[in-house]
Amino acid sequence: MALHDTVTAIRQKTGGTPDSFQGVTKVRIREVLTALHLGTNNDLVDGVFALLDDQTDSWFSKAPAGTKFADGATTAHLACHIGILQRGHTKLDREGRDYWIKPLRELGGFEAITLQDGAFISGHVKAKSPNSSYRLNEGLKAILKAPAGKWAAMLREWAQEDVARERRSFQAEMAEAARKQIDNGHADLIRASADHYAPRFLPGFQVLYIDDSDGDRITAAERKKLAAAGIELLLEDAMPDVLLWHPETDHIWVIEAVTSDGEVDLHKVAQMTRLAARCGKAGVGFTTTYRSWKEAAARQGVQTNLAVGSYLWIQGDPAKQFKVEG
Repeated sequence: MALHDTVTAIRQKTGGTPDSFQGVTKVRIREVLTALHLGTNNDLVDGVFALLDDQTDSWFSKAPAGTKFADGATTAHLACHIGILQRGHTKLDREGRDYWIKPLRELGGFEAITLQDGAFISGHVKAKSPNSSYRLNEGLKAILKAPAGKWAAMLREWAQEDVARERRSFQAEMAEAARKQIDNGHADLIRASADHYAPRFLPGFQVLYIDDSDGDRITAAERKKLAAAGIELLLEDAMPDVLLWHPETDHIWVIEAVTSDGEVDLHKVAQMTRLAARCGKAGVGFTTTYRSWKEAAARQGVQTNLAVGSYLWIQGDPAKQFKVEG
């Protein structure tokens, strides 16, 4: 049986994965990766979660007796664990492994190993070998499993053992400092998008939630609104700055307010289209908002990543919106 079919059968039997492996949740994984400036990479979060899976038997046909997934997994194994077993979709495209393997491999968080003669040995000993695998570094695993008050200090010590890790940790600190400087402007733009853009250009749409503050990203009141609209947000779903719903047409609308990054690009469209389909919505629309034409030009002069079919709105020029045509 092909790996895809095998994992699909496991998913149908188990219903997916538990909330934690080895006592580690995805929330903890994201906290640790955020401290390494990697916390926004959902595929990487789920990859780490997969390599903590000590409940699923190894998917190697010739693995030693008692071997679990966490003992060693190939790129294909990880792609299926993340995409099928965890998310209930299709396996990840292996061409994207630079995004969900490489970042932690460069830091030593993912260790390269090979299944050879019935045992896992260090390194990828043969190019393009189907037995080339990965497992979590024991130091990183200990950090993930540490008590809430201890993991940060352990991570700092682990990061200092390697120049690349230390650089990542420093980048995370600088990013946090920069975030605090721009947060007020970002929150203002999000509010303007919900309070001014949406009523003018999206009549009939109701705001389900606004992501403009620290703490819980979705309040209890917003969870009730989402439930009433028939929408369930899962951990792997994208979290737009503003999410709206039209009760008569059953369409949803996504607004991304950009002060540094996060436009509606092809990846965001794909993520939210999957969410809309999963929740049975009639369709989904998209708008990227900026504070000024200057900021929009600065971003799009470099990124040129606005998705065709989405809309653009400028807070400083609020009386009109623009559709991105291909």
